[in-house]
Amino acid sequence: MLEERAYWLAWAQIPGLGPVTLRRLHNHFGSLKTAWELPAPSLKAVEGIGPQLSAAIQEHRRKLDPPGLLREHLERNPQFWTPADPDYPPLLREIPDPPPLLYYRGQPALSSAPTVGVVGTRDPSDYGRRWTERLTTTLTHQGFTIVSGLALGIDAAAHHSCLAAGGHTWAVLGTGVDQVYPASHQQLSQRIANQGLLLSEYPRGTKPDKANFPQRNRIIAALSRAVLVLEAPSKSGALITARLANEYGRDVYALPGSLDNPRSLGCLELIAQGAQLILGEDQLLEALGGLPALDPPPPETITNVDPQLQPVWQVLTIEPQSFDQICQATGLPADQVSSTLIQLELFGLATQLPGLQYRRGG
Repeated sequence: MLEERAYWLAWAQIPGLGPVTLRRLHNHFGSLKTAWELPAPSLKAVEGIGPQLSAAIQEHRRKLDPPGLLREHLERNPQFWTPADPDYPPLLREIPDPPPLLYYRGQPALSSAPTVGVVGTRDPSDYGRRWTERLTTTLTHQGFTIVSGLALGIDAAAHHSCLAAGGHTWAVLGTGVDQVYPASHQQLSQRIANQGLLLSEYPRGTKPDKANFPQRNRIIAALSRAVLVLEAPSKSGALITARLANEYGRDVYALPGSLDNPRSLGCLELIAQGAQLILGEDQLLEALGGLPALDPPPPETITNVDPQLQPVWQVLTIEPQSFDQICQATGLPADQVSSTLIQLELFGLATQLPGLQYRRGG
């Protein structure tokens, strides 16, 4: 696994190769080291890699030495995870576009606590701020870790309330973990590093860029077991987070507000589209108590399963895949894949769906 992380880093340097295609590349060949050593034409079997990207891969691979690149990168960025690392957050493994590199600063040992995302407008009303503080404090006292984005308004209120209640909070940034944006959150950022975790898919030194913030919203959504939108206008980054959370299979909750308050219209739209209504602390806790259990741990941590099952298990994701896709990704004979899937189902590690499709988890 230590060797494989060098190849996650190296592949991430190739322009035009985004997280979705990189995930497909890994799933198809089972190892990014294996994929690195293959001739460029072989990579075209992966969806999303056409002639232009294949040529770019071939050009950049000649210039990169993955082990050497990792050594240099660690000098500037000593704290980061790749999907090859056992400490990489398991909820991120479930999504189709996990960040290939996840930088952190703070207390990574806290990463096993149940998580709830809290997002909303940068300009909340007194009502929105008050309910953010009430709900966040209640959730913190119940042992939840609060995930948000260190922005002004609802994000900051959620982080502050969690810290004041003695809890742990994660801030997902659109900058490097050594940068603070907005600058007024210097003290808050340091408190989070002391009592929680700062996370980013961007290396140290990355300055604020408006294109980075919608991207980081997917990480907030993915890291959260449920997402609360506590006040948001119709055009709000919080609604992007809610949409992504829904796509990732997370529960979305919205705080109702007045039709006369433009800051609440986004929440009301979410409720109309099926988001769960927040009616108070007790009702929210009761609803969150019904969250499904986390999926089984990643393959690196499963020690009681026959190693012969691992190649099939590693290509399974929370997204359903056809039997043919699994055979293609593993390169194994159909009868062996079928037998392995049956055994994984018996262990509760895989589920068969209609249409001969399979996904990770029982």
